[in-house]
Amino acid sequence: MSPAVELLALLGVGVLAGIVSTVASLASIVSYPALLALGLPPVSANVTNTVALMFTGLGAAAGSRPELAGQGRRVLRLGLVTAIGGGVGAALLLLTPSRIFEYAAPVLIAAGSLVILRPLAPPPAAVSPAVVPGPAVPPPAVPPPAAQPPAAQPPAAQPPGTLTREPADRERGWLPRLAIFAVAVYIGYFGAAGGILLLAVLIRMLQQSLARTNAVKNVVSGLANAVAGIAFAIFGPVRWAAVVPLAAGFLIGGWAGPWLVRRLPARGLRVFVGICGLGLAIRLGASAYG
Repeated sequence: MSPAVELLALLGVGVLAGIVSTVASLASIVSYPALLALGLPPVSANVTNTVALMFTGLGAAAGSRPELAGQGRRVLRLGLVTAIGGGVGAALLLLTPSRIFEYAAPVLIAAGSLVILRPLAPPPAAVSPAVVPGPAVPPPAVPPPAAQPPAAQPPAAQPPGTLTREPADRERGWLPRLAIFAVAVYIGYFGAAGGILLLAVLIRMLQQSLARTNAVKNVVSGLANAVAGIAFAIFGPVRWAAVVPLAAGFLIGGWAGPWLVRRLPARGLRVFVGICGLGLAIRLGASAYG
């Protein structure tokens, strides 16, 4: 394949992967096998894909600014966890023999594809910030007709600086953060369908709308990917000639994706990508274990 044809092919793959990523972070299921088809070894294809994906993370974070309003501290807390996890995943990939990744890749792709095919549960209903759940209070007794009801007392004034109680999220416990860390390690190591796994964990942690939870996912997963991408750029076998057209395609596809996905059956697209991912996992497994 000539360099010009390879460049155009990578640009087209990046556009398609960027569009598919708008469904539920499925870019790597498309771009990773394309890099393998162009002759890159598995580890080189993985690190090249991760470096190119750094640009989509920037675009996703910028596009999620309205939903991120008021969530700065939460993003910092969770982002620190995912950044460390992404670094650990990158270190595992760089320090372990490449043959281990070749054995692990079919299993990881199959697991990611199964997650794609399984629909996400709806997010829990958000609790109003101004209302604090408590025990049921019985209705007051009705006074006799002749009795005058007592005068209503004005509500006690809250002292200055008192904050209203927020919904009881589950992010502060060690178990949810451990789950976030484990997913971030996976994102740094390989990452296919990692965004879906992270979104599934966050939905069960945060009692808020899906749009706001997805915005948090965009930023914290981007941090895990960015730390891994920087490590790969310094120490990994990155094919830089493939990064530029692939990253440009990611940007174009990510920009055009929302417009197209609104006009396509999202569930059908997820099923198509998931089935293709399972087929790829079978093919890679036959090559690795055969």
